[in-house]
Amino acid sequence: MSGHGTIWWSELGTRDAEKAKAFYGNAIGWTFSEMPSPEGTYYIANVDEKPVAGVFTMKGEQFTGVPEHWMTYINVDNVDRRAEAVVAAGGEVIRAPFDVPGVGRIAIVKDSGGAVVGLGTPAAS
Repeated sequence: MSGHGTIWWSELGTRDAEKAKAFYGNAIGWTFSEMPSPEGTYYIANVDEKPVAGVFTMKGEQFTGVPEHWMTYINVDNVDRRAEAVVAAGGEVIRAPFDVPGVGRIAIVKDSGGAVVGLGTPAAS
């Protein structure tokens, strides 16, 4: 896994995970495994059994009007401190830091130009 300031993970938010899995399976050759999550099944895209990306189904009112999209996460040394730094730098915290068991701590932020990105501190291995 890469260190602070590097791209950590990308995930696809879609309305039809099965359709997306079929597309990326055929177009890229990804295979998929499942990981339970509070919001439903999260799919891990794999290449040679190595996790490379995630796919989730956008459900609920928080996704009303949100188009299907790829979300990038940047690895940071301390997600709570970096979320505070985002605000100090003129950005906004969209979703406050939260824990994903076995994965790490994540926050969703908007930069000073309006682009949305995730920040993540990986769980200790």
